[in-house]
Amino acid sequence: MRSSFLPHKTILLTGSCIGLLLLAAIVAPIISPYDPLQIDLAHIKESPGTAHWMGTDRLGRDVLSRVVYGARFSLIISIAATMVSLGLGMLAGLVAGYAGGKIESLATMVIDVFLAFPSLLLAIGISVLMPPGTVSTIIALCLVGWAPFARLFKGMVLALKEGVFVDASRAIGCSSSRILFYHLLPHCLPVAIVAASLKIGGFMLSESALSFLGLGVQPPLPTWGNMVSLSRSYLPYAPWMVLFPGLAIAVTVTLFNLLGDAIRDAIDPRLKF
Repeated sequence: MRSSFLPHKTILLTGSCIGLLLLAAIVAPIISPYDPLQIDLAHIKESPGTAHWMGTDRLGRDVLSRVVYGARFSLIISIAATMVSLGLGMLAGLVAGYAGGKIESLATMVIDVFLAFPSLLLAIGISVLMPPGTVSTIIALCLVGWAPFARLFKGMVLALKEGVFVDASRAIGCSSSRILFYHLLPHCLPVAIVAASLKIGGFMLSESALSFLGLGVQPPLPTWGNMVSLSRSYLPYAPWMVLFPGLAIAVTVTLFNLLGDAIRDAIDPRLKF
């Protein structure tokens, strides 16, 4: 029998770790030992030590400071893109699923078109049409990420709208908007929380890939993706330049995925028996 306390402990642990990451990103100017943009040619590619805990990069910049500051861009982009995608996808799915008929058919066709392309390739294609930067990256990820959310919530609404509580709401004269947002939406919110927490990790990988390709946030501003991109040629003899931002990506994505799995286990009654 599966312990009902395990998901809650996992939520507490992973949530605390993610909270610490967000706090570190917010107070980066206070906790960073050096200016992440300061070039120090006297300490180029210095290995980790007491002066620079994660070493320095090809321009003598402190890797630890750049990893801490990079969390700002990587987390902000991933979380913002997830929230906007979730909002757009939820709205489209709710309306299409409840309206049915031609509206549902049209929405399904549009969703299928977006889902027909690999998400990363579609994000790259959208990004090249805009000047690289934070806003462009968020827009590209949102245009890629809304369709899976829309398909998820459309399917949920198609099943829920046949329920007795929806018929009762119609019988007492509730408007369609009230049924959508006061009766159907609350049933979708638990799934929305799980889907969003899992999507943040995926968007973080996509943002890292775009930055790696030079389509995301531009240097000298640090993100974990462009730190890996700019340092990959130094991997054989200065591995710390790639190792630490790469570990930051891996650990953060794992934390968000574990959080999403734990929330799903906690709210899904079928997993409690």
